[in-house]
Amino acid sequence: MTDEPTRESVVVTKAVRLVAPFVFTFGLFVTFHGASSVGGGFQGGVVVASVVVTIAFAFGVDQTARWLDRAVLTTCGTLGVVAFAAVGVGPLAFGGTPFELTAYPGAKGPLYAVEVVEVGIGVTVAATVVVLFVEISGGFGGDAAAGPGNGDASDTEEGSG
Repeated sequence: MTDEPTRESVVVTKAVRLVAPFVFTFGLFVTFHGASSVGGGFQGGVVVASVVVTIAFAFGVDQTARWLDRAVLTTCGTLGVVAFAAVGVGPLAFGGTPFELTAYPGAKGPLYAVEVVEVGIGVTVAATVVVLFVEISGGFGGDAAAGPGNGDASDTEEGSG
């Protein structure tokens, strides 16, 4: 057995390059059509995140983690929650109560509000799944190794004594 580095399979990498854009588009479709058909933000977010996970399996987690920016993913996850909260308290500006989506003006105001919520949920779920996958598989290692909560034995032994 040699110590030669493992190489990606040409078939796998070509297949991922071919399929990934279609799966990503399907994830967006599921997210945007959650208010009017089967699907929604959670399902669409998981499908979008599955594209990144598939890319990581094909090209390597380390290479994929270098391509991703943890700060951007964290910001995306936060913005999804902020969008949900904004839609929830938005009706107050139009004389309604929180989450009274019919208070939004226009015939399609409530539909657009639901779409914003679906997209917010989708972005949050996709970002969270990607960050969790990369963290569990050992990516983003440089910035997570320092400080409390890095998962070493000293963190779990503090309370025993």
